[in-house]
Order: sequence, then C-alpha cells, then structure tokens
Amino acid sequence: MDNKEQGGKKQIALNIVSSKSKHTGFGSGSIDLNNVSPIIVDQGEAKVDVGAMHAKSKVEKGIKFSANREDVPNGRQVWVVWVAVDRTAEGQFYGGATACEMWIDTEARRGYKILADHVNKLDGALKRKILLDGMNAEDKTALKNLLMTRNEEWWAATPEELKKALEV
Repeated sequence: MDNKEQGGKKQIALNIVSSKSKHTGFGSGSIDLNNVSPIIVDQGEAKVDVGAMHAKSKVEKGIKFSANREDVPNGRQVWVVWVAVDRTAEGQFYGGATACEMWIDTEARRGYKILADHVNKLDGALKRKILLDGMNAEDKTALKNLLMTRNEEWWAATPEELKKALEV
C-alpha cells in the first residue's frame, strides 16, 4: 500500500504485516494476525473459517447486519471465536481465546452483531486473554473438540486457564 497522496503528503494507513517484515518508518505500527484464527461455532459445530477475519464467513455472506438485536427476532446464536497460537522454546500452544456473538436469521437474511465487540475480542485474543462467557455447553464442547483434534500437541501444552474455560 502506498502511504503517499498526490501532494506528497503521507496518509495514515493500517498496516497488517507479518513478523518477518522489516517494515519501519511512518505507519510502522503493525498488527500481526498470522497467529490468530477465527472459528465459527454454529449449532454445536465448530469450523475454522478464515473469511470471518474480514466479516465474510460462510454464515455471514448475504446477511444484512444491524446493531439492534430486536431486528433479528428469529435468529440463531452463532459465535466467532478468535484463537491465538503462542510459541515458546518447548513448542506452540493455544494462548488466547475470545468469543463474540452474532444472531443470524438465514431465511430473512438479517443478522445482529456489534462490530466493535468483534474487534475488541480479536484484540483480546491477540493479548492472550480468555473470554468465553456466554457460550453454552454444546458450543464449548464443539470448540474444545476442534482445538483438541486440530493439533493434539498444542492442546497438551495449552494453559489450564483455557482448558478450564472450556469445561462443561
């Protein structure tokens, strides 16, 4: 992305770069999203859906969202769970997990979510927080099973705080 406008003035841009980049100078503050994955938990089924990173997951496509919960009276609860992977000398593990809800009415093509909450929860996962409040037992079990089967070594090295948060 070019950070210069026509008059030679620098414009502010959000840079998303990997930790391998040597990017410095103006706009060098960066967010490394390489170690975060969005997981969609819908009706007791958990799947990694990278489209959720840009609000374009399979369940979000074709849905008009509102910040008013009353606009979606017949919606079903769907969770976006941001999971961050950490690395130590011993190996990798699940370091942070935060859940944010959406309500989706597929027939009416309407949905409810608060974008600021999704952004704040993504930030929380990046900061290795564990916030899974509001998830029911079925959804927690689906998430736990996905994380365990996705990489058993990572799950074994995961902090007890996250494992306890997923207990039902």
